[in-house]
Amino acid sequence: MIHIGARYLTADDFSKILFDGEEVGLDTSVVKNVEVNYQFLQGFSSNKLIYGINTGFGPMAQYKVSEENLLQLQYNLIRSHASGGGNLMQPLLVKALMIARLNSFMQARSGVHTDLPELLTQLINKDVAPNVFEHGGVGASGDLVQLAHLALVLIGEGESSYKGEQHDTAELFKELGIEPLSIKIREGLAIINGTSAMTGIGMVNIIQAKKLLEWSIVLSSMINEVVQAFDDHYSYELNVVKHHRGQNEVAAIMRDVLTGSKMIRDRSEHLYNPDNLNQEVFLDKVQEYYSLRCVTQVLGPVYDTIFEVERVVTDELNSVNDNPVIDHEAKNIFHGGNFHGDYVSLAMDKLKIAITKLCMLSERQLNYLLNEKLNHKFPPFVNLGVLGFNFGMQGMQFTATSTTAENQTLSYPMYLHSIPNNNDNQDIVSMGCNAALMTKRVIDNTFEVLAIQMMAILQAIDHLDCSEKLSPTTHIVYTDLRAIFPKFIEDKPKYKDMVNVKQYFEKAEHVHLIKKRNSHIL
Repeated sequence: MIHIGARYLTADDFSKILFDGEEVGLDTSVVKNVEVNYQFLQGFSSNKLIYGINTGFGPMAQYKVSEENLLQLQYNLIRSHASGGGNLMQPLLVKALMIARLNSFMQARSGVHTDLPELLTQLINKDVAPNVFEHGGVGASGDLVQLAHLALVLIGEGESSYKGEQHDTAELFKELGIEPLSIKIREGLAIINGTSAMTGIGMVNIIQAKKLLEWSIVLSSMINEVVQAFDDHYSYELNVVKHHRGQNEVAAIMRDVLTGSKMIRDRSEHLYNPDNLNQEVFLDKVQEYYSLRCVTQVLGPVYDTIFEVERVVTDELNSVNDNPVIDHEAKNIFHGGNFHGDYVSLAMDKLKIAITKLCMLSERQLNYLLNEKLNHKFPPFVNLGVLGFNFGMQGMQFTATSTTAENQTLSYPMYLHSIPNNNDNQDIVSMGCNAALMTKRVIDNTFEVLAIQMMAILQAIDHLDCSEKLSPTTHIVYTDLRAIFPKFIEDKPKYKDMVNVKQYFEKAEHVHLIKKRNSHIL
């Protein structure tokens, strides 16, 4: 069980809850602190004008709300802002959203009653996913619209997904014995004021981006194997003189992955050997194309970006992103903009740009493998059948190319798309949830491109009949993937094979033996 509020929540904690089935629990001492914070707000708010408790919201904050309407005000806020559109978020993303919102409440600075975190805990552990729409909040007062749909379910209204089916929330709560939330002072505003949608989705993106990086390193290693590249471009000596952590980590992982390979060549045994130099034109490439030779320089920045983004989004996850901030220790309430999502928005834009570059590397490596005029080693499109009659991987390349192009277009930064709204009260906004969702799409697309690349590499290995010469690590990868995508010669539809390989990549806990080198990347 992961105890929320007991310590700094990490991406690894998120992964255990979302992918390994770990339940969440509330730390007892922190629950007491949440109660103290609530009691402070209850006493402090008497005979004071405090935003969102006895005032309207946003540009209508100048209007005082009468005592008898204070609780109804919170319900009005939730219902009026449950106005999302577009597709429903995947239940996995909604669960991530709820974990992030729960962790924010457990910082004990939101003035909420303990009923609220306890209800969120129930929904997370029972895998009840409120219907939350992708289109909505602009990420300035946080993810207002997305979180309003969460709030709607918490008060027992709207619809929810449970065990793959849609349910009326009120009926589902009765069936599961769940009591809906009864608003106390400011729970309506507390739920919807925050960055928890963009942050929760962002944490999922980070977890999946790490998997993409691992697979990209493995695929890059395997393509170097099948073309019998020289080993110096990922050597310690070449990379250590470049003082970037990511480049050196990628190089080290490549060395581990390729240890024991009988395909990789030592330059000193070939091009530095005088016996091999008695020719005017060398059939062997003196240096490989950049997509093979510059892997550490291309994936190094991706490595560094992923871990910088993880630091930023994890800091946001463990922050108070509400407004106002209820500080029972300082015995005061502070109004400001902690709900503004610029940190996450910019981080997601950085991540999607980095992953798009990773995708571009994969597409170029694939093109090299499929183009016999470049590799001089394989038949066109690694076609194992009859040239002209069979087509090999020709059709699959179109999908990889078009999907990479889509990623390039999606990678324009949402961070720069501020549009004033809300009577110009929100005159500069983050678009953070949009940024996180677009990054999710880029990541999903990239898994698809890497799956197609893997399919081509497997065909290339079988063309050379060299599987026994692979390194122990890449041989395991070859064996595992061939079990779900068998060698093909005759033309058959490949779209289901691509989905199977993609899902294998997405669900793999780690790439074989990389964990030995770099456990923190997992």
